[in-house]
Amino acid sequence: MQPSNSWVCLTALDKQTTASNATLDNRGLAYADGFFTTMGVINGQILWAEYHHQRLISHATALQLDLDHCSLLSALQVHAQQLQQGMLKLVITRAAQDIRGYGYTPSECGSKCETWLKSLAMKVSTTEQLPLADDIFVPMQPMSTAVCLSSQIACLPPSLAGLKSLNRLDNVLASAELQDIKARSLNSNGSQDISEGLLRDMTGCWVEGTMSNMFYQLSDCRLVESPSSEMINTANDDKNKAAKGNANYLTQGQWYTSSMAQSGVAGVMRQVIIDELSTTKYPVVVRSLQDKDLLHLSQLFFCNALRGIMPMTSLMLLSGEVVGF
Repeated sequence: MQPSNSWVCLTALDKQTTASNATLDNRGLAYADGFFTTMGVINGQILWAEYHHQRLISHATALQLDLDHCSLLSALQVHAQQLQQGMLKLVITRAAQDIRGYGYTPSECGSKCETWLKSLAMKVSTTEQLPLADDIFVPMQPMSTAVCLSSQIACLPPSLAGLKSLNRLDNVLASAELQDIKARSLNSNGSQDISEGLLRDMTGCWVEGTMSNMFYQLSDCRLVESPSSEMINTANDDKNKAAKGNANYLTQGQWYTSSMAQSGVAGVMRQVIIDELSTTKYPVVVRSLQDKDLLHLSQLFFCNALRGIMPMTSLMLLSGEVVGF
């Protein structure tokens, strides 16, 4: 199957239409009233399909959408088989309403929705993989560097925090800032190994990347406070410093990740890693990352469902100081 050059509407699964045949004056465009998910496909199989399925269920419930998620997942698997290698991007929006403006008519089952799918040809890099439990492997990208960005992401009410909603303007502006930094770095020294930018929310906590979630380790031995108010003693420097490129990278030392309770996107790969490390010696601890912690970072990686793990060798702070790992 050739990747589609246009969006395909899956709402009527028996009679698919393209965007050129359907009105685009919908609530997704008008109000960002919906959500999306992006799925990698290898050998005709959707990567982390069950986690994407859970996203369909949780997001439809949160946004009060009547989504037949089982039928939709079956349709996605058919498209994955046809695509074989690449990426599927699914966008779900609330259907047009009888009332004008932002409002919609509540119903017990939720609003009807429209589902749109686009397939893209791309190579999902699996050259290097980290083994997890149950013969699960996570792609690991080459080492690169990251920078702290001045852009900030919004804090949201609990009903919306963590969702991959269509409103991603804060990420759009942050990505533009990152691209500008990359361009200036390339012009100044001829090299460009910066792959991601670290973002704060409006409270000042460092939460995620422009397109990814973030995990980190701390090098000092002081007691740090977790959100549950328990005191956790971080491992010493030797245990914290995981061997880069080693199969024990994820299971060596204590990893932390930021909460998605008020900002950010609770990503698929983030949940995969949390679940896989939940029964190990060092389960992931959800903990806010603040300015005072940045100089104590000993490891940092970003992750998403397409690229897997993106390990960093250094982080440039807003001050221009560089923290190496």
